[in-house]
Amino acid sequence: MNTISNNSSKQSTWQTAIILTLGFWISATMILDWVIMPSLYFAGMMSTASFSSAGYVIFGNINHLELLAAAIVLTAVLAISKIKSNWHFSTIILALLLLTVAILDTYLLTPKMCAMGSNFTLYGAGGVPEQMGILHSTYFVLEALKVLVSGFLLNWAWKQPVCE
Repeated sequence: MNTISNNSSKQSTWQTAIILTLGFWISATMILDWVIMPSLYFAGMMSTASFSSAGYVIFGNINHLELLAAAIVLTAVLAISKIKSNWHFSTIILALLLLTVAILDTYLLTPKMCAMGSNFTLYGAGGVPEQMGILHSTYFVLEALKVLVSGFLLNWAWKQPVCE
């Protein structure tokens, strides 16, 4: 049996790993930030006494998945940079930026917000402390940066020619 192979339509396994990982990551981020969290907020989650611990469980698990995704993307980018001579150094920087955002979210912002949230009730006398607003703003800026950088890497990996 004769088989015709068309190498120009094949992608590297590493490129496929980047595309699938970033596609999953971006879609999960959008679902969390635009569907789940607003739904929980409008359902009154923040008025309950356990909102801080529930937020820590939700975001703690998701942030650890993001660390795994960032590690996969960085590994794939580093592997492709060894295979291809025209792979730009900027992609390594972008992959490192994604890992940095995941580390900041996992080990700095989420624990600090949850610790602060356990010390007050939002509908109590004091309201939301200013520092909590700053932390939320920082978190959403990092989320926007993550989606933007992920989109650039996804687009770039999609358009790359075959490397194996």
